[in-house]
Amino acid sequence: MTVRLEEMNADEFQQYKNLAIRNFANEQMKSGSWESQEAISKAKQEYEKLLPEGQNTENHYLFTIRDGSKEVGMIWLAKRTDEKGFIYDINIWEGNQSKGYGKQAMQEMEILAKKIGLKSIGLHVFGHNKVARGLYEKLGYIETNIKMEKTL
Repeated sequence: MTVRLEEMNADEFQQYKNLAIRNFANEQMKSGSWESQEAISKAKQEYEKLLPEGQNTENHYLFTIRDGSKEVGMIWLAKRTDEKGFIYDINIWEGNQSKGYGKQAMQEMEILAKKIGLKSIGLHVFGHNKVARGLYEKLGYIETNIKMEKTL
């Protein structure tokens, strides 16, 4: 397995964006943050705000994760300051999960981040996503704050 990151083209970005909006809305509903009737429109607004120029938005790096010629997922890094980056999304497509692609893609992204001058990378993970949390901990990410909520 040889994982490499390739810049997303316009078609890959549109496919990703459609999937990401649905996924983000679903994650927000699962976490109790958004109601179902507003979730899709709120998710669309978030993506329009974050990526006004699509995959060409300045300081945003959107990549297709490939193993050879096979597309196995995507990863998105944003340069927030001269030294701090933020991974907005990493998604390994169904059927390719639990094969090490996420770990390798994160490691490749760290190499790229260093090349553009970043000294740290942050990310957000939903509390209910135990698999992702485990991966990030293995890669050396530490919890910097925890938000908790109780539904009454």
